Amino acid sequence: MAKLIINSYADFEQYVGKELGTSDWLKISQDRINKFAEATLDYQWIHVDEERAKVESPFKSTIAHGYLMVSILPYLWDQIIEVNNIKMLINYGIEKLKFNQAVIVDSEVRLRVTLASLVNLRGIAKAELKVVLEIKDCPKNALEETVIFLYHFNS
Repeated sequence: MAKLIINSYADFEQYVGKELGTSDWLKISQDRINKFAEATLDYQWIHVDEERAKVESPFKSTIAHGYLMVSILPYLWDQIIEVNNIKMLINYGIEKLKFNQAVIVDSEVRLRVTLASLVNLRGIAKAELKVVLEIKDCPKNALEETVIFLYHFNS
């Protein structure tokens, strides 16, 4: 699927209430989980101890960190949209984050995004995005949240 191209506030505004797109699937490998554990110093066994997880985890496997799933959102978002003519983009916040389903190692996830609202704050576009991280072949989503970005468009 081709990226959605946004060149101005007016371009963006026409998508309020509409789905903006879906990313490609991304496999969550044990190596990715281990690297995230190393980067965040979060070595909880349910994420990194494959043998123990097989025996003691209700999932019978390791699972990805919830915050690893949050941290891949910018990568997946970049597959959906290209916003041009901006001075900068600021991550403003996350609201209503809910982890719905554990992501078992070697699962594939993808991002689905809807533009919930867009407000012009004196030339800065405040975009509220409803995001859902889907798990391939799973009826429940990994997470849902509202992500807020501030796009500083060029005059």
